[in-house]
Amino acid sequence: MTSKSAAKLIPSDPAKVMVFRDILPNMATISSPFARFGLFKVGGRATIIKLQTGALAVFSPVALTDDVRSKVQSMGNNVKYISAMDIEHHIFITPWAKAYPQAEVIGVEGLPEKREKDPSTKGITFSHVFTQSNNKDMRISEEFDEEFEYEFLHSHPSKELIYYHKPSKTMIQADFIFNLPAYEQYSKSGEGATSGVFTKLFTGLMNTRNDITWQRRFVWYVLSSKDRAGFSESVNKMKRWELQRIVPSHGDVIESEAQSVFDKITRWFPEGHEKK
Repeated sequence: MTSKSAAKLIPSDPAKVMVFRDILPNMATISSPFARFGLFKVGGRATIIKLQTGALAVFSPVALTDDVRSKVQSMGNNVKYISAMDIEHHIFITPWAKAYPQAEVIGVEGLPEKREKDPSTKGITFSHVFTQSNNKDMRISEEFDEEFEYEFLHSHPSKELIYYHKPSKTMIQADFIFNLPAYEQYSKSGEGATSGVFTKLFTGLMNTRNDITWQRRFVWYVLSSKDRAGFSESVNKMKRWELQRIVPSHGDVIESEAQSVFDKITRWFPEGHEKK
């Protein structure tokens, strides 16, 4: 999806529908409506974390409105890291990088090239680009690595980059785990988070209720199909993370039973003998 086509799916006046929430004193989310392909109401979300050094790390940035700037200002205004979570979650990297030129931009393989082909996104330099070959050796900075672990899923169709904030035991991710319906993200939109036939169908599959069978199948048969061995290796690394919450880009924040949700979705890794 190009930035031009994606822009058509984003609210024309995002400031009116954005939802700001402080999950922790040093962690804020900014949520807004977003309909994939204009059909599936999945929502979008940026996460801002203030490091112990005072630096701010921004994950999957949303539109940089005046209210968003004020929120950043209230957290110290020291934006040092801006991360695109995969090759799809990058649309607002440009305005953030221009507003905070001191920030190091983090991305994944294929994204810089993709952005350079689009006149509306070209010209931004990436300080760190995760690839299949450098994933195990990649380091961001001493202050960043003190608080974060990260794993790059190169075989994910969207080249997913997942973060783990160690002090708060929080996973931050974009297109790995969905927690629909996107109630919070549509709470100020005047639209129902479950309205529409396509949304109802997708929500029925991509939720975290009960045994999470369909989402587990989606991860196994779709997300990991390109390189299941490599995907399994990444999942096994993430299984070492102790999770208290999961902040997804799509759907509500998982603030209870986060570890259980992750374990259920990844139950078939590394061995697939249980799959149905």
